[in-house]
Amino acid sequence: MWQKDLQYNMYANGEKMKKIINTLENNERKSTQILMQEIWSAIEEGVNDFEIDACGQHNIGGSVWGKDGSELTFHITNPGQRTGSMGVKGTNIYINGSAPADTGWLNSGAKIVVLGDSGDTTGHCAASGKIYVAGNVGTRSGALMKKDPKFEAPELWVLKSTGSFSFEFMGGGIAVVCGLGCEDMPSVLGDRACVGMVGGIVYVRGGIKNLSDDVFLLDLDENDTDFLTEGLKTYLKEINQEEFYEELCDFSKWHKIVAKTYEERQKQNNISLKTFRTNKWMEEIGGSIFSDLISDDFKSHDLVQTGVSRLRRPNWKNYAYSAPCEYNCPIKIPTQKRFSLLRAGKIKEALELVLEYSPFPASVCGQVCPNLCLNNCSRLKVDEPMDVKMLGSLSKNIKVEPPKITSSKKVAVIGAGVAGISTAWQLARKGYEVEIFEQDNKIGGKLAQVIPEERLSKEILDTEIERFKNLGMKINLSTKVTNELFNKIENDFDAVVISIGAHGAVVIPFEGYERLIKGLNFLKETKNGKKYDLGEKVVVIGAGNAAMDVITEVYKQGAKEVTAIDIREPSAFEKEIKAAEKLGAKILYPCFTQKITEEGVYLKDGRFLEADSVIISVGDRPVFDFLNKDYLDEKSKVKINEFMQTENPKVFAIGDAIKSGLFTNAIADGKHCAENVIKFLNNESLIAVKEKDVIPEHRIKSEYYECYNSNCDNEQNRCLSCGYCRDCGLCKQSCPQNAISRIEKENGKFEYVSDSEKCIGCGICAGLCPCGIWEIELNK
Repeated sequence: MWQKDLQYNMYANGEKMKKIINTLENNERKSTQILMQEIWSAIEEGVNDFEIDACGQHNIGGSVWGKDGSELTFHITNPGQRTGSMGVKGTNIYINGSAPADTGWLNSGAKIVVLGDSGDTTGHCAASGKIYVAGNVGTRSGALMKKDPKFEAPELWVLKSTGSFSFEFMGGGIAVVCGLGCEDMPSVLGDRACVGMVGGIVYVRGGIKNLSDDVFLLDLDENDTDFLTEGLKTYLKEINQEEFYEELCDFSKWHKIVAKTYEERQKQNNISLKTFRTNKWMEEIGGSIFSDLISDDFKSHDLVQTGVSRLRRPNWKNYAYSAPCEYNCPIKIPTQKRFSLLRAGKIKEALELVLEYSPFPASVCGQVCPNLCLNNCSRLKVDEPMDVKMLGSLSKNIKVEPPKITSSKKVAVIGAGVAGISTAWQLARKGYEVEIFEQDNKIGGKLAQVIPEERLSKEILDTEIERFKNLGMKINLSTKVTNELFNKIENDFDAVVISIGAHGAVVIPFEGYERLIKGLNFLKETKNGKKYDLGEKVVVIGAGNAAMDVITEVYKQGAKEVTAIDIREPSAFEKEIKAAEKLGAKILYPCFTQKITEEGVYLKDGRFLEADSVIISVGDRPVFDFLNKDYLDEKSKVKINEFMQTENPKVFAIGDAIKSGLFTNAIADGKHCAENVIKFLNNESLIAVKEKDVIPEHRIKSEYYECYNSNCDNEQNRCLSCGYCRDCGLCKQSCPQNAISRIEKENGKFEYVSDSEKCIGCGICAGLCPCGIWEIELNK
């Protein structure tokens, strides 16, 4: 009987479609269920504006979503309990008059405006959204408010006062109690406010009595007054009380309430259960809980076992897993260890640690690397990733003493690009004599020859190249390795590493391909100062990272209009694409080139791109003209095994000579190759690349950094230290059996251990550990 024709109670108003609902007809009241069904049906019809004359129906405006993501607005009179319960972002609720209990309960993003008083537990358990009340709120309002770091904090604004026990167990969010017209009240927060509060802020104006010992009552600072100055404007406008703005902006009458930290809470002298039962209980009630039925002997019997009888046992597995940053870094740099050293004040050790992995922390990590570590940083669950670029840059000026040669074995490195330098760096620092053969007149490979200074500072690269040279190894520049020279090197050295990179530009034989300018040659020559007459319009074939570098250089050479084309979606990193587009470049795909002419580029789909010059940058290949055929496969690529060895076990091949990759891939190849070269020279078994498992995401407790570590005043304190103990002591403090102890070791190292005779295997240590170190296992 309630399904009315929509044409009688729905009408369009601009972009909104409105529905008027009267919940009382012929003295019959619609049930909450019928009302909610009618609301949902209207939303499906496109309605997004409701005017509801209610009769106590509950949960109006809660858990509803606009069609196609549109906002919903509810104007309600006479609502029931839990109006706006679990309201979501995009829902706006206006209550004309007062509201009963539980308004905004579990609010998840809705804006709720109450133009009157609001009952008990207003805003109870709110997790997001804003609740504006133009009067008083009842008992336990604001209790259990909380903040999820992924969403905006909840806010509860009250014009007058709250009932008792307000904001108890509050864990986050912001509450504002204006105390307007309540100047004679002894407490605008009622009695026993903020009991068990562990987070969030309560701003209050007016008298306060019997405040919980769990909190501090503080004066406002500049940030507080700035927040209230702006926030009050919005709030008073929403409740139509803007005339009180000046009065409420007298901040001398305001205070704020914040929770004490774990350490600041007053310690209690807990008595044992036995003492409580035999003394206190006997004193107060004269016997046990069942003393009217039976006589209690007051003996305690263990139900939970320790030692071998436990079902489970904890293990402190420090650094048993890789952190996400380490796991996703091709070089496997343990950045969590570097931040740990910084927290311990060991700055020199922290900045030197990266040099065990890479000779280019400032040039690569700090400048040209896409920083895959940042994309997977666990800190993203809290706010922003760690600043690894900054950390890499700090190691630029770290000095390294020339190592002493401690081995009689000699190693030749052919090619002084990133992979070759990485190999030589590792071998020289381990005491091996290394000699380098480089075809160019300087070392550094594509870092030095190709990358524009907009991406890589020459001063930074030169500093790190100089640090490498200071290791003292012999470097033969302008030395092209021929077949004859390679055979001599093969005979004279105990091991040989081929790291020649990929310097043969790929050219696709389109019609007119002879008109193409090779991108790699173009970058090398312009880096050395050559000027090209490219004309005003240039087409670049290819849209990878190298092509983006070409675009940068083309504009520097005077071009006015640059278009990059590719047969697929660009493979360049997003920031490189944005940099090229910022210069004015257009990137088109998919585009299949048919021919190149003097006028420009013809595509197979009939399009024509006018061009004065065409540059191709679709990849590079290594040139192995110095190797015998035995070393090569049918595609003229070097054959290697899983240890990077070629047909000759003493000859290794790495880097872009084997597979194109990032500079970090080349550095990683060099480090791993050096490890295998050392094993080969010492007649040990070689090792294939093996990754340590990444720590499971659920084991990292980001909540710790909200509750216990919110004041991150420097970068090292922001690190979640995934899988690497940050020595917070939380496990030791929280163990109910006092089974965990910290053992100090040599060189500042430490270990946490669990006493099996005390531990009951409850798993609290593993559940609380913010770094995921403790692991619970079956006690077999």
